[in-house]
Amino acid sequence: MSQIYYKEYIEVDPEVRFGKPVIKGTRITVYDVLQWLASGMTYQDIVADFPQLSEKQILACLAYAANKERIIKVA
Repeated sequence: MSQIYYKEYIEVDPEVRFGKPVIKGTRITVYDVLQWLASGMTYQDIVADFPQLSEKQILACLAYAANKERIIKVA
């Protein structure tokens, strides 16, 4: 499987959802997607409920979270 570059799918706009990271072209936050996955929903479940999303966008949310975890600095 190829690397997902989350910047192609995720944006932060202060005018959308108070500046939280969202999937481009939607008001669906990365947090929303991560919560759905954590609650046991599959990619197919999410796409069935939100047909405007694709599996690549869902994977981009995971890549965004992984990158954020990687760059967190401990004081």
